Amino acid sequence: MRGSTLTPPDPLAPLDLAFWNIESPEHPMHLGALGVFEAASPTAGALAADLLAARAPAVPGLRMRIRDVWQPPPALRAPLSFGGATREPDPRFDPLDHVRLHAPTTDFHARAGRLMEQPLDRDRPPWEAHVLPGADGGSFAVLFKFHHALADGLRALTLAAGILDPMDLPAPRPRPAQPARGLLPDVRTLPGRLRDALSDVGRALDIGAAAALSTLDVRSCAALTAEPSGTRRIAGVAVDLDDVHHVRKTTGGTVNDVLIAVVAGGLRRWLDERGDGSEGVAPRALIPVAKRRGRTAHPQGNRLSGYLLRLPVGDPDPLSRLGTVRGAMDRNKDAGPGRGAGAVALLADHVPALGHRLGGPLVSGAARLWFDVLVTSVPLPSLGLRLGGHPLNEVYPLAPLARGHSLAVAVSTYRGQVHYGLVADAKAVPDLDRLARALAEEVETLLTACRP
Repeated sequence: MRGSTLTPPDPLAPLDLAFWNIESPEHPMHLGALGVFEAASPTAGALAADLLAARAPAVPGLRMRIRDVWQPPPALRAPLSFGGATREPDPRFDPLDHVRLHAPTTDFHARAGRLMEQPLDRDRPPWEAHVLPGADGGSFAVLFKFHHALADGLRALTLAAGILDPMDLPAPRPRPAQPARGLLPDVRTLPGRLRDALSDVGRALDIGAAAALSTLDVRSCAALTAEPSGTRRIAGVAVDLDDVHHVRKTTGGTVNDVLIAVVAGGLRRWLDERGDGSEGVAPRALIPVAKRRGRTAHPQGNRLSGYLLRLPVGDPDPLSRLGTVRGAMDRNKDAGPGRGAGAVALLADHVPALGHRLGGPLVSGAARLWFDVLVTSVPLPSLGLRLGGHPLNEVYPLAPLARGHSLAVAVSTYRGQVHYGLVADAKAVPDLDRLARALAEEVETLLTACRP
């Protein structure tokens, strides 16, 4: 730990700074993952908590706190805009502040939902690991929470993997040496930089115009938007990846197209059963696309774009719904993730740090004007993960819930299964378990429709 104090502060990237400043007690901006492990004994959960606490200090990213700063310290490697924030080692770091063992439970999702309501401590490294022993002694779960300013989905996976059992992974390919960066830019690159800057301005205007148009002619879906209650409920469902591949091979497109179409069909079934009605409903789904910064980029951190599409919830034909989703995704991919209404998050790069700090509350309330539901995919390794030798059998990714939204959907594939993780406002969506079942039923509906 002693050497970590020498690590210089690192300025937050613009989007990280935005996530840090739009948070409120009712709308915490942390993402999560609920992993369910097979237990060899009733004490497996306690052992897991001890291992997580013992391993956490060795993972540098888990010891980083976020500190608001008004003036950049001289030790920074790059300039920091006035009013920003830095990511820096916490000299008071204690893993016992972050790893907690809970009483046994019979319902991992219900317990995790209550824990997802609670904001992370902003004065400490913004992450937590909650170990939930199963009441039957045959399983335990771990809920990981990471603030979105600390890590996106892929980075959070890397941090969590650092405190799970070591995996035998292939050695990374060596990266070519990067030329040293001088204090002043090479004048020969200035014309190109000017063209890039002008292109960035044009792209920003294009994104802004597309986002404004996307708010027009919208039939709102009351079930997906709600006044904030500060409560959370989560649910999860696992479906067979082979079934998804069968649908894809029969109809064409990609696995992701099928997974998004399942969400559309599940929402239709759920809305009809709860009496809200699905006729004419086409909620706008935001599909995030990671545009990661290179290791040499400064500042490093999140850089997200996205695709915006209308989910064909009102269409009664499951194969037609899938075709609509596939066509919309193809058009989005042809246009690229750097343009269009879905790329609004890229505009964070054009806002000064002080603007993020002062405008955070206003921006947080604008999400419901931009999209109705988040549908995000989180990559997971195909190798089996373990903790204390206990295999990880299920893992449900959990996305942050934006202000004014009732539902966020995250999906991942792991060891032959697709896991849908649902996060909802508990008061607006008390029947979230029914929606989870509707997703599984939609997969069966697609399989039936694909049979000759």
